[in-house]
Amino acid sequence: MGSIAAVDEQTGRKFYLEDPDDLRPDEEVVFLLNLHGGGSAGSWQQAYFPAIDYKQQYRLVIATPSAATKEPSRRWIEEADDEHLQNIVNFVFDKYGLERIRAFWLIGHSQGGSTSSRLLGTDFFMERVDGWLSLSGGRIGQFERSATSGRPDTPSAADRPRIAETPTPDTDMSFIFSVGEHEMASIPDTSPLAERYGAGPKTRLPDVIDDEPGKIYDTLSEGHSTPAWGLFPLPGTAEVSVFPDARDGRVIADIVRLDKGHTEGFEPNITDTLIGMIAGAPGGKARAR
Repeated sequence: MGSIAAVDEQTGRKFYLEDPDDLRPDEEVVFLLNLHGGGSAGSWQQAYFPAIDYKQQYRLVIATPSAATKEPSRRWIEEADDEHLQNIVNFVFDKYGLERIRAFWLIGHSQGGSTSSRLLGTDFFMERVDGWLSLSGGRIGQFERSATSGRPDTPSAADRPRIAETPTPDTDMSFIFSVGEHEMASIPDTSPLAERYGAGPKTRLPDVIDDEPGKIYDTLSEGHSTPAWGLFPLPGTAEVSVFPDARDGRVIADIVRLDKGHTEGFEPNITDTLIGMIAGAPGGKARAR
């Protein structure tokens, strides 16, 4: 087991696939489909959100693909990628067995997050996904962007709406939103999912403190980046807020990484915290099929 060279035989496209080195044939796993942002690739996403460092502890299967379209920059596109992403899910379900998939989560950074939202509007993913971790990729409901958010080499974010709104998927699921402090102006104290599941008021948990930096940053913007887009990876602190006591144990949370922007890689402790939330959330859609 461990790192597996995987190929989508229907399209011929390769993707990264990781699982625990000592995985038993009958052991349950949590499956993560980890999607990179626009202009990025699967190898960058593995370092940006290093879930693979926790595959042993939390018994994870992690698939990390790359979008097909490369020009003018690599982006997830429905016509080019949805079949491939469905094939990856089917590959994992077939390889490990539906009865062993305890939960299936989408993870998406930036445009990978907006792609996750779009996928959750399709029957295929609505019927299978137990949760979505959005890494600066849209918050179900609303949040307000910073006036300086966006790539440093593109027109100002003032040209686009400051209030971003992501539709609520028509399926039962958990949801975690993480954002850098410098790329946002505010996050509401309410959540459509919290209302759906009768959760309590938004509640702050202890901050997560990291003494080590993340592994990666946007080197292409080095020397002309902004705090909102992201600078060098540094140690940091993350504010963690949850909507407690949601029905069926659903996890609904907002995470703000202080003094961070859009592209600094995730530090070890906050990555561990997020994966722990995912592993503790309810699942079972795959087994119910």
